[in-house]
Amino acid sequence: MVQVTVERITDAALQVVADKGYDALTVRAITKVLGTSPSSVYAHIVNMADVDDLLVGRLCSRIVLPEPDPENRREQIHDVCAQLRDQYLRYPGSSRAALALVATNPETLRVSEGMLAILLAGGIEARTAAWAIDALALYVAGYALEASMVQRRRKHPDDTWVESREELLRRFRALSKATCPNTRRHADHDLRRRPSALRLRSRTAHRQPADGPDHGATRTAAH
Repeated sequence: MVQVTVERITDAALQVVADKGYDALTVRAITKVLGTSPSSVYAHIVNMADVDDLLVGRLCSRIVLPEPDPENRREQIHDVCAQLRDQYLRYPGSSRAALALVATNPETLRVSEGMLAILLAGGIEARTAAWAIDALALYVAGYALEASMVQRRRKHPDDTWVESREELLRRFRALSKATCPNTRRHADHDLRRRPSALRLRSRTAHRQPADGPDHGATRTAAH
């Protein structure tokens, strides 16, 4: 029987999420990958919240933090968020593990500390910086979660989903002038002028998410 360690539990959890998505992540699924019993896994964790903490910590361990530069704090924070987004998108639905998580993993705390250092060096007051980091983390997690949901829906042709900007525009133009005058008036201009408010780019990984930016358009079109 394979020796079960925290590292192997984390490896197995990531394999389950990569192969089947976050919804499939259970202790039983982990034990199947490891070829062991649940009791050997529970010797290292208390519950699935511990697995979530390990999973997010592993993803955070792959993030490269810059030396804080006050002149480039916006670009540096943007890049860290983009790296985190890229890790979440590699493992569909994994950002759910970060939601409502009280982080204790050293790697997760390392990323939070790095972001705090960037903002403090840029002259942001400590409490404001802390709230900003929390909001950014939620923003990135929500973006990645929505992206994974879109990918899952696209695998099922019977599910209804707005697939393109053109289709979204067609629907907005068909809205009643009496009930949605502002959406009709501004949607065409805003959607064509900016692809999406949710696009994040990383200097270390210059790429779009596999499903493109359109899936966030329904939320940002009228802003």
